[in-house]
Amino acid sequence: MSTTSSISRAQPLLELSGLSVHFERRSAIEEITASFGSGEIVSLVGPNGAGKSTVLRVLAGTLPASHGVVRLRGVPICRPDPSVTYVPQRAGADWSFPVSVLDVAMMGHMRTRSRWRPFPVADRQSARAALRQVGMDHLRDAQIGALSGGQQQRVFLARALLQGGDVLLLDEPFGGVDVPTQDLLLELFSQFRADGKTILFATHDLAQAARSSDRIMLLNRRLIAFGPPKDVLTEAVLRETFGGQAILIPAGRDS
Repeated sequence: MSTTSSISRAQPLLELSGLSVHFERRSAIEEITASFGSGEIVSLVGPNGAGKSTVLRVLAGTLPASHGVVRLRGVPICRPDPSVTYVPQRAGADWSFPVSVLDVAMMGHMRTRSRWRPFPVADRQSARAALRQVGMDHLRDAQIGALSGGQQQRVFLARALLQGGDVLLLDEPFGGVDVPTQDLLLELFSQFRADGKTILFATHDLAQAARSSDRIMLLNRRLIAFGPPKDVLTEAVLRETFGGQAILIPAGRDS
């Protein structure tokens, strides 16, 4: 079964066409085609191993596709692009590395600065402004590994704010974080959408996806369904996505 719903736009901001990724004999994702417009929030939902992180990494340009193409404003891309900001899972970070919260935030300037030159005062000021926006400037001198999961995610988001871009990709941003950080993320997502930015995030939380997303992609190595929560969060679609696992159908976003 496949359920789809599209938003009419003259030109999609980001497109996937026939996207497949294979690791030796194993397929991570197969023949995924979808498009995303400016100013929308899209969640990627599916079981472990469904390919959510793979899709985000291909969009970010950090993982090559085996087949298919990614287009940004109609132009094929196959490497990291300044218009696309990627925030990986916290589990992939080396929290023992001796850097401060401010150091991590300032990494958001690396795309536009030489690594061999010191950061100018203006970069430091903008990094502190981003930390204030996520409520973390008071801990700017703390070692990043000493923070809680929610605090670390806030610092990663501050770094993403500095990178700018029109597309924000987040891999499991709500995983292992406290409720205030979840609320902050949702508030910032709404601000980004109002500014015309597109947010794609992977999550295991169906209720969170239903509350916060304009559209939901349900994946299990292939695209099962893509559309507004009220259209795709049906018992049949969820059973096809998650198999025999117990499924509770959450309430969609109010509109």
